[in-house]
Amino acid sequence: MPAHYPLHPHIMLLSNLTQFSPMLYLTGFPGLETIEHWIFIFFFLMYLVAISGNCFILIIIKTNPRLHTPMYYLLSFLAFTDLGLSVSTLPTTMGLFWFKSHGIYFGACQIQMFCIHSFSFMESSVLLVMSFDRFVAICYPLRYMVIITGQRVVSVGLIVILQGPVALIPIVLLLKAFPYCGSRVLSHSFCLHQEVIHLACTDTTFNNLYGLSLVVFTVMLDLVLIALSYGVILHTVARLASKEEQLRAFQTCTSHLCAVLVFFVPMMGLSLIHHFGKHAPPAVHLLMANVYLFVPPMLNPIIYSIKTKEIRRVISKLLG
Repeated sequence: MPAHYPLHPHIMLLSNLTQFSPMLYLTGFPGLETIEHWIFIFFFLMYLVAISGNCFILIIIKTNPRLHTPMYYLLSFLAFTDLGLSVSTLPTTMGLFWFKSHGIYFGACQIQMFCIHSFSFMESSVLLVMSFDRFVAICYPLRYMVIITGQRVVSVGLIVILQGPVALIPIVLLLKAFPYCGSRVLSHSFCLHQEVIHLACTDTTFNNLYGLSLVVFTVMLDLVLIALSYGVILHTVARLASKEEQLRAFQTCTSHLCAVLVFFVPMMGLSLIHHFGKHAPPAVHLLMANVYLFVPPMLNPIIYSIKTKEIRRVISKLLG
């Protein structure tokens, strides 16, 4: 009779990664099932504004040679990340509220959470690079054309943007190595890593610490650097001779500052709720998660269409 030898832990992990594929279940708004069609209409309008608005920004920048400048390259990066963030949540959210489709395979859930978190990290990095662009434009205006070139912006932008998605790969793949207990019901209409990991019935210290470190050294570091750049910008603007010059200089930052607030305030709120608000009502978690994912992609094209002179000029030509 052949002897049975215990499998090596690495072989067991590989087996789990290749065979594991349970179903998870998404939820909408508990207690509001009777008006989910109206909720669908609300989300559909938000998606419509976000997707069409960001596509509009990308098309305007692509088709107007006058906008082929570093600042507008960065704006096209921002529009692309917002578009990706909207598309990442679209299938499950629309499927849930319109077709009552609650189930999602674990593999599909992994892909969705990777896309959501990747585009979130990418947007944070884009906002950081945009803040550096504004910093150089205001603090070193005579050297702006030398320091900020189109090729340099694209190269640095791609490096900074891709670091988040690359760093996400390990913790997303490791989710398949964990056993999952209970009902496997998620509290949103989309998958987030910090929620799926709570369903695991084993020690997830590595994923928790790795995820926290990733947030600290990407999003939080980006926010600190953005705050420092605006501190120097405000100091420089305050030293300008006239109030008109101060106002003109600061107006070049208003659209970016609005985008920073629209993105980081809901993200920080959602992170605090997940880590410290375990006893908060479910409605609070749902509200913060939906605001964090749906509001920035919807508002950013509106903000830049209103605040950016060149885009306003193109819009007026199209309408006129």
